[in-house]
Amino acid sequence: MIQDLFSIQGKVALVTGGSSGIGLMIARGYVEAGARVYISSRKADVCEQVVKELSATGTCIALPNDLSTVEGVRKLARELSEHEDSLDILVNNAGANWASPLGEYPESGWDKVMDLNLKAIFFLTQELIPKLTAAGTAESPARVINIASIDGIGVPALDTFAYSASKSAVIHMTRVLARKLAGRHVTVNAIAPGPFESRMMRVTLERFGHGIAEQNPLGRIGSDEDMAGVAIYLASRAGAYVNGVTIPVDGGITGTR
Repeated sequence: MIQDLFSIQGKVALVTGGSSGIGLMIARGYVEAGARVYISSRKADVCEQVVKELSATGTCIALPNDLSTVEGVRKLARELSEHEDSLDILVNNAGANWASPLGEYPESGWDKVMDLNLKAIFFLTQELIPKLTAAGTAESPARVINIASIDGIGVPALDTFAYSASKSAVIHMTRVLARKLAGRHVTVNAIAPGPFESRMMRVTLERFGHGIAEQNPLGRIGSDEDMAGVAIYLASRAGAYVNGVTIPVDGGITGTR
């Protein structure tokens, strides 16, 4: 029925980096929409605070883990398996950034960003393929939603070389995995956020937020509802036939250049 087109009631979702920023926006939207949501991030105390907040409106469970290593990725997959036999929605959101001038950019910063932003997405998806395929059907596939960035589409103004490279790679990997997993009734799409009030953007927005908003075609910074809306769309029946695409959610920055 048409009123159920955007429903995710009763679905099981895992949101990495779900305790702050973009991940929290999505996790909150999913909980309020009736999904059973697992969140993961490095800081157990922050995860528990978020769970306490979100549990007032629905079901939210913390599985704190450090996804910067494959060992941490596999540990998260094992812990999820203790709770669930299948997984409807995987949101690969956990990420890091590093800014430094070109001539000073360190290998340690490069590796930190690539390990979390790209490597972790691949290996967590790999680990959870059995859970995703257990949930998916031809009419209602399981969903993988990767969080990219408009910095992976256009050239960023800041010296965040590994970040923009990693997000561009996420966009391409999304297409590759979409082709590979479609036959198993799993879709893979990406969201490319523009300026939102996230932890990663906090300092930039404090310094340049007014100018960034003024230069946006819609004249503002993204809201929690803007991010939750597209994430719910991709996870619902409305998005069941969408596969291998990256949706910029940026007020028109990339689409009107």
